[in-house]
This record gives sequence, structure tokens and C-alpha cells, in this order.
Amino acid sequence: MESQRVVVVVEEVAAARAALQWAVHNFIRAGDCITLLHVCPPARSRRRRRSLRLGGFQLALAFKELCNGIAEAKVEIVVREGEVGETVVATVNQLTATTLVVGLHDKSFLYKSTSPYERMRRLGCRVLGIRQHATARDGSFNAELTQIETINLHVPPPKIPFPMFTLPLGVLWGRKSKAKKRK
Repeated sequence: MESQRVVVVVEEVAAARAALQWAVHNFIRAGDCITLLHVCPPARSRRRRRSLRLGGFQLALAFKELCNGIAEAKVEIVVREGEVGETVVATVNQLTATTLVVGLHDKSFLYKSTSPYERMRRLGCRVLGIRQHATARDGSFNAELTQIETINLHVPPPKIPFPMFTLPLGVLWGRKSKAKKRK
């Protein structure tokens, strides 16, 4: 089989860690290339920007430990700065990834977009959204997989709720104008 390039979005939420664990146990094979992508918010000061990048890199290193069980897998860490959704789309397309793995949570960048379908269309790969459920008693976790097919995604044009007619009411009711009545 051909090796895959899998991009995993690294965030400071439990759902992101659960998504990576699910991908390691169920999806990623030996020989695949895993890119751990963390996106920092933009900062004006150089010190703040450096602090955010360092924190993102340390978070990605913690996620890298979860990938140690995969033999012959190449793990890369990429830390970028910018708006999360746009930066993820740009990085995935730049790396020509085959799969994007995202942990779904209430504040996920997939939900924040004004037009999430447009953003998904610009991705040239499949998207696996993993939602974490309550932890089981034996230490394992339950996860729900949502695969979003971007190739066959069809977004219908927005519908107009009702047609608008610009006719005056007098025309509809058969009333004559005041000028004709005076004659």
C-alpha cells in the first residue's frame, strides 16, 4: 500500500488528543508520515509571539509521544501563526496531505466558519472528525468517527424564502388611480 500523509490538528483540548489516539490505533499504518500541526493566534509583540510558538511546540511534543508506538512512522511538527481555519487549509494543501484528522469539540474551527462548506471544498483531502465521549472504566476511551467527504460535497445555493413582487396593491385589487376618478 502507498504511504499516507496525515495532518493532525494539535489543540489544548481533550478531543484533539483523543483524535490522535484514535488515528494511531485505527487509521495510521507503519510507513505513514504524520504531521502534527499547531496554529497559534497572531500576536503583535515579538516576545508574545515567541511564547505562543514555544507553547505550541511543547504541546506538539507531548502529542508526539502518542505516536511512538507506530513503527517506521515519520512524525513532523509544524507550528504556524494565523487564523486557525485558514492556516489549517493552507498548510494541508501546501503539504499535499491525504487526510486531515481533527478533534471535534464545541469551539472547533470547523464550527466557527461562516461558510464551513466552502472551507472544506478548498481542502484537497479527506477529513476525519473525531468526537470524544466519556472515558470507559477500563481506561480506554470511546470515540465517534465522522468522515467528511470533500470531493462529492454539494452545497445547494441559498433559497429565497418567498418571491417578492414589486406590484402596487392597487393593481392587484383593481383600484383606479385618483387622476382617473376626477374626470
